[in-house]
Amino acid sequence: MTTVAVARPEDLGPAELLACAGGAAPVLAPPLVEAVGRRRREVLDALLGDHPVYGVTTGMGALTGVRLDAAAQAEQSRRLLVGRAVGGPPWLDRAEARAVVGCRLRTFLSGDAGVSPELCAWLVTLLEDDVVPAVPRSGSGAAGEIIPLAHAWGHLAGGGRLLDGRGHARPAAEVLAGRTPPALGAKEGVALLQGVPVATALALLRAAEADRLLGQWVRVAAAEILLVGATRDPYLAAAARADEVLGSVLDRLREMLGEETQPPLHLQAPVSFRVIGPVLAQLARSLQALRDAVDRALAGVTDSPAWLEDDAGARFVGTAGFHGLELAAACDGVRFALLHAAEVGAARLHRLLDPAFTGLPAQLSADPGPQAGLVAVHKAAVGSLHAVSPATFTAVGTRETSRGQEDVQSYALTAAERLRTTLGAARRVVASELLAVHQGRLLAPQRQRGPAALREALDLVATVLPEGVEDRAWGEDLEVLDGLLVVGWPGSEGSGTTFPPSGDSRGR
Repeated sequence: MTTVAVARPEDLGPAELLACAGGAAPVLAPPLVEAVGRRRREVLDALLGDHPVYGVTTGMGALTGVRLDAAAQAEQSRRLLVGRAVGGPPWLDRAEARAVVGCRLRTFLSGDAGVSPELCAWLVTLLEDDVVPAVPRSGSGAAGEIIPLAHAWGHLAGGGRLLDGRGHARPAAEVLAGRTPPALGAKEGVALLQGVPVATALALLRAAEADRLLGQWVRVAAAEILLVGATRDPYLAAAARADEVLGSVLDRLREMLGEETQPPLHLQAPVSFRVIGPVLAQLARSLQALRDAVDRALAGVTDSPAWLEDDAGARFVGTAGFHGLELAAACDGVRFALLHAAEVGAARLHRLLDPAFTGLPAQLSADPGPQAGLVAVHKAAVGSLHAVSPATFTAVGTRETSRGQEDVQSYALTAAERLRTTLGAARRVVASELLAVHQGRLLAPQRQRGPAALREALDLVATVLPEGVEDRAWGEDLEVLDGLLVVGWPGSEGSGTTFPPSGDSRGR
């Protein structure tokens, strides 16, 4: 098993959390564990006083005014988790749930929550042993994430469900198989419910997937340009001028295109070809905004009440760390950019079927008329996009859900889920474009131009698809190509393409 060394909270950053989602486990340095322990002792000492502490010595929400006696305080951490687990399937998948565990651990290591080293060690154990909580994918209408988080940590309250090896939710005791979770202490229940670790984890994973798709889209767009002999004027470096992100996209596109050896077939390409640079640059910008939002969510104060220190000393502070508005807005920003890029990609696919533009057989058919070619592939791509439209906002529409105490939702989890489904639709469009390029190359072998790296990537497609250009069940081809894109076409190493706005963020 791969391990990640963590000497400081910052060492469990986005790259390390992605590794944890994929199966790695963190190893906490002893000094860091000792620091968590010191903070825990500070919090326990502070709780000995008679002053109220939200969610620890009092009820929560509209019941804040209810003071808990000693017996109720002893049960509070467990009860907080049990009474809020009101969700159900579908569940987050294994990688998503592991990312949630990693993000929760990252926020606990800062010390704001004042949880015990034993609880942090248990989160490490979950990742080490691949014990995966069953976390609802949808149905969260609270201001924060109390519903999915109550499910994530329900096994710490003596109940809950965990995923088995087949991804089915089973009673936690069956899956734990002799492992004994730590007993929850004072304040640990409310700490487990606070913040935005679910939205952070999902945003982190979606950003990585969208970045990979962006790099693949550049390759596919370059192959389309080469196949139809479109003019390269829109991709010149001078067209970017002071726009660094656009310049990076165009640089990568020209790298994929290689040297121009033949004149263009037309003086001006259709709009869907001319706007490739700006469209993908906007996707790159929105991705950087999402990565920045994830960084701030990991490093910021997300617990409430948080144990913070200022000029007046250390004390419990109520915060707004549960309000994931920036994550919601950033997810929506990527979603809108993806939708537009996919719409433009579908338009390019339409043009690839037009012999007046390509000079290739109509509909990229082996025998136009008797055979349909890829006309239905375009229709399927349009249908995939319609399924994730219209592009409505999600971070609006507050509803009172707390018996008058007040709730203001950001719907960050809804935004992350809609981004996931939009990514799937966009990837389907890219797979459709890639299939069209493959069919065009078979129909016109003399147009197989471009640098060796691009030709090799396109040759790989031929190794996973059936031979020939005759009509067949193209949907099966699309399923294969979709899977190829998921694992990182042209190989398994990921896109290798990032378009950051500044040199400080390159290679993230």
